Amino acid sequence: MMKINKLAQQSGVSAKTIRYYEDIGLLPAAVRADNGYREYGQSSLDLLRFIRRCRDLKISIDSIRKLVKVQAFGGAPCTEVDQIVRDQLESVRGTIRELQLLEEDLARLALSCDEHNVSQCRILKSLQTPKATAL
Repeated sequence: MMKINKLAQQSGVSAKTIRYYEDIGLLPAAVRADNGYREYGQSSLDLLRFIRRCRDLKISIDSIRKLVKVQAFGGAPCTEVDQIVRDQLESVRGTIRELQLLEEDLARLALSCDEHNVSQCRILKSLQTPKATAL
């Protein structure tokens, strides 16, 4: 058994976040020692590491809740797991596309001005138009 600070250290999840996960039911409530301190076992550490990895992949709390629930039924098909990962992959790809467009816009802006006077700055003028890439 370990106290919350040791669990936080070993899982890479802050004590505040651990308490939050308990509050929302993502992590089962800890056993309380006679002194009122929370005590956790290996299963809590394993679950927190799983949650942490999912959060690193930007998987939503609701989806993590589904993944945790599905794990309890080891013989169930992994259709739901596959779908969650595919949905997250598509979301990440969408974000990448948005960031690539943002990079192009910023690169275009960075190259658009060779003036040395703010009153003639093409970047500032461009940013005043409805679309920042219009020069």
